[in-house]
Amino acid sequence: MKILLTGATGLIGRALVAHWQSTHQLILLSRDPKRAGRLLGTNHPCVGQLSDVDFNQLDAVVNLAGEPIAAKRWTEAQKQRICQSRWLLTEQIAGAIQQASTAPSVLINGSAVGFYGRQGPEPISEQEVSFYPEFSHDVCARWENLANRAAGERTRVCLVRTGIVLSDKGGALSKMLLPFRMGLGGPIATGQQFMSWVHIEDMVALIDFLLHQNELNGPFNATAPRPVTNQQFSQLLAARLGKKAALRMPAFVVRALFGEMADLMLFGQNAQPQRLLQAGFQFRYPHLKEALAALQL
Repeated sequence: MKILLTGATGLIGRALVAHWQSTHQLILLSRDPKRAGRLLGTNHPCVGQLSDVDFNQLDAVVNLAGEPIAAKRWTEAQKQRICQSRWLLTEQIAGAIQQASTAPSVLINGSAVGFYGRQGPEPISEQEVSFYPEFSHDVCARWENLANRAAGERTRVCLVRTGIVLSDKGGALSKMLLPFRMGLGGPIATGQQFMSWVHIEDMVALIDFLLHQNELNGPFNATAPRPVTNQQFSQLLAARLGKKAALRMPAFVVRALFGEMADLMLFGQNAQPQRLLQAGFQFRYPHLKEALAALQL
């Protein structure tokens, strides 16, 4: 297949390139094509503008581009970068697909479980219609709406609502490791907020699954079927590193350090991958203990 991949230098994008580079023809969109080529170490073409891509020649588009949501404190300027880095490109991609005479057969578009906003301990499937109105929901809701504009007779749209991706090559887990390695890690606030997570291998596998399942469209929770509370996550991560999760970080400290972005750590979602499981996808790592054991930490 000929696939346009955006966000190729991100955590998931890099893993997809490694997985697909010998089986598919990739076109990689990057703001810095030369740097992307060096970083990815691939012979697949890297382009700097969407206008360099002929959408009539594509079989699929996988759109994962976007400013990392938890990379910096949420100033108003940073919020705009988070939004526009997702919305503008997605709008352009949807427009290019609409205008193509032989449009790609699928758009797999990024999103996140933050779509649901803060939730309680109750399981949340893709059919959930009660959303907490906050920044994470607003970002994802418009992102998904723009992607859905690409849907048509020839093109199906899959929306991938990703949880915390566990990898030993970066991402959220790498930011957690230092305090836990020093024996200073522990639960955040009450520790009862749910953390919906997914191993990087399952993340790549489920995107590949959606690529080839021609009858599937709509939203999919890209999360393992066994979410855990923050306290359970802390205990299992500490045990994996041979430490104890003895220290608890109070909520007021989290808010002082991170401002509004603290909401990502103080609240969560018990997201269930109901639609993936119903479609027959099998997770290699459904349990957190085994997922952490498989990583080189």
